[in-house]
Amino acid sequence: MRSFRILKNYGINILRRLELNDVQVEFVEDYFRDNMLPFVQPVLLVEDRVRPFLNNSALYLAIHMQLLNVPNSPDQYAIVKIPSDHLPRFIEIPSASGMIDLIFIDDIVRHSISWLFPGYKIIDTYSIKLTRDAELYIDDEHSGDLAAKIKQSLNKRNVGPAARLVYDEKMPVKFRNYLKGVFELETIDMFPEGRYHNKSDFFKFPDFGIKEIMSPKLFPVRYKRLDDDDNFWEEIKNRDDILYYPYNSYDPVIKMFELAAKDPDVTHIKLIQYRVAKDSKIMEHLIAAAESGTQVTVFIEIKARFDEEANLRWGEKLSRSGIKVHYSIPGIKVHSKLALIRRIENDKPKFYSYLSTGNFHEDTAKFYTDFGLFTVDERYTKDVMKVFNYIETGMKPSNPFEHLLVGQFNLRQGFEDLIRFEIEQAQKGKPAKIFLKMNSLQDKSMIDLLYYASQQGVKIRMIIRGICSLVPGIPGVSDNIEGISIVDRYLEHARVFIFHNRGDEKIYLSSADWMERNLSHRVETAFPIFDKDIKVEIHRLMLIQWEDNMKARSLKYKHVNEYIKNDGDFPNRSQEESYYFIKRKEDLFTSQED
Repeated sequence: MRSFRILKNYGINILRRLELNDVQVEFVEDYFRDNMLPFVQPVLLVEDRVRPFLNNSALYLAIHMQLLNVPNSPDQYAIVKIPSDHLPRFIEIPSASGMIDLIFIDDIVRHSISWLFPGYKIIDTYSIKLTRDAELYIDDEHSGDLAAKIKQSLNKRNVGPAARLVYDEKMPVKFRNYLKGVFELETIDMFPEGRYHNKSDFFKFPDFGIKEIMSPKLFPVRYKRLDDDDNFWEEIKNRDDILYYPYNSYDPVIKMFELAAKDPDVTHIKLIQYRVAKDSKIMEHLIAAAESGTQVTVFIEIKARFDEEANLRWGEKLSRSGIKVHYSIPGIKVHSKLALIRRIENDKPKFYSYLSTGNFHEDTAKFYTDFGLFTVDERYTKDVMKVFNYIETGMKPSNPFEHLLVGQFNLRQGFEDLIRFEIEQAQKGKPAKIFLKMNSLQDKSMIDLLYYASQQGVKIRMIIRGICSLVPGIPGVSDNIEGISIVDRYLEHARVFIFHNRGDEKIYLSSADWMERNLSHRVETAFPIFDKDIKVEIHRLMLIQWEDNMKARSLKYKHVNEYIKNDGDFPNRSQEESYYFIKRKEDLFTSQED
């Protein structure tokens, strides 16, 4: 692996079992006997008779064996657990070279396999990982207590049917087919990978105090306009404020709820909770607000995948504190990221809205890139109120949304209209451009419309981090579409949609990807940017990402997502450049204030 070679340059060796010297072999064998033996759980496979239960997403070795001293012995297969759930994935071993020598716990198990199966000759071992179907399959279309249904189903999640087997790509076809039969999988459920799985364990890789192997720390930039508690609400009234996390500190969001909880002029707080931190200051501030007499309403999406249990737990805690809690809408998910605060000023109500592309989650705000907008602009607040009225009462607004694009109402149609306007401009020979950023692009009708736009001359740029079912650069189909994907230290999570609009750009930020589930089966929100300075800022940040030549991969026809080559240009790692762009903006504000 390339990363192993890089680590070696810093004096860190990751060794395989056949590379160990005698002292290291003795250490590894002692470590296995003293620490691992109780956890490895060896099982001899007998197809159609012995079907071991593999834990969801746990690591195992699949072993190819033959009986010792038996000519023409038939192949035998076995499974052994790699106890990475009990022990560190990376084990430091003695070194005589002056380097730091490490070994995967996987390879310690490999080294010791023969002890577990006496009388067998070990032919080879291959790492595997089984993923189980984690869908809860909740019937939420009809009557019944949805929360109770989810509670009952959560207990079954980790024992769901096998859905996918990841295996070492060097595993022989015969062995793969055997495992496919044992676990009752289809060919489409089999996924080849490398020698090691669960690469997320590298998040816990020890740094040994070597600063050079760590990415430079980028301390979140304070947004000084919202620093002053006494002037917090006035600042939001003076102008719209946009923050870009994690480059900006998330503190103003937490502060907004803290101040609202203590402010006697605040009468109501409303919020949509999709995913929330385990220890959430925001939720605690809402509880404090309710206990001081403020009317607090929280909509909790208890169908948020893998967060159902946490959301139920928070819902019960909020309810006990006097907060009005609303749970999921039958048949759809609520994925909007909105908050609304009602405050009495000069004997009249004033509404403060917060609209975001990310959840109210203090932990993910540290490594998900998301925009958050603070505003009192009635063009936002009136539509935000309509969203809350709908999800709380189930009654559709009597008047249409004027500015927000909202799932179940005008979201899909709104985006289609924006694309069609660019098509009309291109057909007239005028400039027509679209710049898109999403997690995923999969909706067939949107893809077909983008293909048509390309064929009519609309220039389209896309930054798609995950699934992209549109293929750029197909001759005669998508010649005018270019695409990249950026994967770096932070997870690119913000959704941004920019339309040229005859030179008067329309920019929308959103919680929604262009997938059928987002556009048709969720309450999502896309909100326009009205402030000209914020428009310029967002467009500049998008260009910084588009010009990434260090962590960006090109999405091209007949190419396999190759890294974009620098070709002698100035190196641009867009996430670091975005951080310094935000920092320079704040430094400029500070100097002007001084």
